[in-house]
Amino acid sequence: MAEHATVLVCRHLLPAGSDLLRDAGCELREGGLDATRERLLELASGCDAIVADPSVPVDAALLDTAGPSLRVVANFAVGYDNVDLEACRERGVAVTNTPGVLTNATAELALALTVAAARRTSEAEAELRAERWTGWDPAAYLGLELTGATFGVIGLGRIGTRYAELIRPLAGEILYAARSPKPEAERELGARKAELPELLERADVVSLHAPASADTHHLIGADELDAMPSHAVLVNTARGPLVDSSALAAALASGAIGAAGLDVYEDEPGVPAELLGAPRCVLLPHIGSATRTARDAMASLAARNALAVLAGEEPPNRVVR
Repeated sequence: MAEHATVLVCRHLLPAGSDLLRDAGCELREGGLDATRERLLELASGCDAIVADPSVPVDAALLDTAGPSLRVVANFAVGYDNVDLEACRERGVAVTNTPGVLTNATAELALALTVAAARRTSEAEAELRAERWTGWDPAAYLGLELTGATFGVIGLGRIGTRYAELIRPLAGEILYAARSPKPEAERELGARKAELPELLERADVVSLHAPASADTHHLIGADELDAMPSHAVLVNTARGPLVDSSALAAALASGAIGAAGLDVYEDEPGVPAELLGAPRCVLLPHIGSATRTARDAMASLAARNALAVLAGEEPPNRVVR
């Protein structure tokens, strides 16, 4: 039963989730947004559930500090690369995530970054705010027109598919790279499966929607960026480690690619200085799921996942048994 269970909320859980836990009789220990590793280890002792987010490493040390009472790690995210799955499996700790409920929000932000990077809006706004704009110039801030463009989508899961749906009215062609064919997307969106080299060579816009793993680490590096057209736009709303930050900054500086739009970074919350100074690069602070609708739904789902495991039931979204 969840009643009297102790739940470690590593950082912060919105009321849509925390109220559910409290109403079920759980005691909450909340680390807060500035929680240190040491503080989390202090709070973890004897807890029955951990609610984490992508910024919190859930490793063997944290699991062992919680001890044998720990039954579930409920991750407040679709991705779970911050969680040591094997360590959880060895200790019989369930792992859950929150897919589906943030699909629209993240795909919409990927679209926003696509347009912003293609049309150099951050650069133009910065010039305007710094009072460096001297009037209309027919050669200034020339960007990429998206109507008729070839879009390459890497990873055609829920979010990648929704992004493809959103850009379909603009696209001349949609290419996708995925481990397996997606016949429904091919039928309904006219998307065509391509190997990564072809996609990179042909796409005007490349949008990343793959999970972070050993196989996808630096999926986009110097060679891949060199293969892209010099006007191409790279968008990443998935996970920072998919892109070699140094290589991307160099490609932008040299003009090897046209622009980039990023919402995620390799070592968050740090952002490499070379990216901060890179030209034609739109940067956002990991706000892909930051709508009231999505974040409330994520909080609620994380709580319901935890409560289900604590009650001995099958959670809505299990990653590890």
